[in-house]
Amino acid sequence: MLLQVDNLVKTFGGIRAVDNLSFEIESGSIVSLVGPNGSGKTTVFNLITGFLKPDSGTILFNNTRISSKPPHSIARAGVGRTFQNIRLFSQLSVLDNIMLAFKYGTGENFFNGLFQTRNMKAKEGKSRKRAEELLHLIGLSEKMDVLAETLSHGNKKLLELARILALDPEIFLLDEPLSGLFPEKRVQMLNHLKELNRNGKTIILIEHDINVVMSIAKRIIVLGSGTKIACGSPEEIKANKNVLSAYLGKAIL
Repeated sequence: MLLQVDNLVKTFGGIRAVDNLSFEIESGSIVSLVGPNGSGKTTVFNLITGFLKPDSGTILFNNTRISSKPPHSIARAGVGRTFQNIRLFSQLSVLDNIMLAFKYGTGENFFNGLFQTRNMKAKEGKSRKRAEELLHLIGLSEKMDVLAETLSHGNKKLLELARILALDPEIFLLDEPLSGLFPEKRVQMLNHLKELNRNGKTIILIEHDINVVMSIAKRIIVLGSGTKIACGSPEEIKANKNVLSAYLGKAIL
């Protein structure tokens, strides 16, 4: 198992946002977290990635405990994420947004920056080449030099994905990556996610469009008030009457 969450608890002002939650994520799988607003999905992401500290419980990634580590250490360990509200460096170019995300940087320090050492220039050139390749991959090569704030909502989502790709994580935690996208961009994003998975990457997806979830996820975890109320394949979730009536409705029948 790549990721193991065991008896996770997080409270806010006496309210249990996450309540003794346990689940496992197998390497190479696509798993979706579903549930109504307020069910704890994004809180779970924040706990896994170190933006929140659990009150109790453990999180293991590659059999190493990460539940007490800061976000940058967890990211370096191989956990990448996007946010419900897009977080880009809006006053930097599209290209620079990706170059800032590279896992090991470009060897910059005061001495190298002052004297523009050959080593730093070589690393910077290598990072730029890879950033350009990622922009080509997601279809933003023509936007390379424009400010990130000028991109459409859909292109900002794609840029955020490219920035996570620059980290080259083992697992992707994607918080509503299709939200607000026009149909063409939704198809484009889904194709990227499927390609990532074909290349061996593990994906945990928060998504409200249950038809998308059913089409892409190999396993679905249903949350309600911070607890796990169901877990299984799309076929098993479809057959769960409690889930259907409480969370998914009749659209998927």
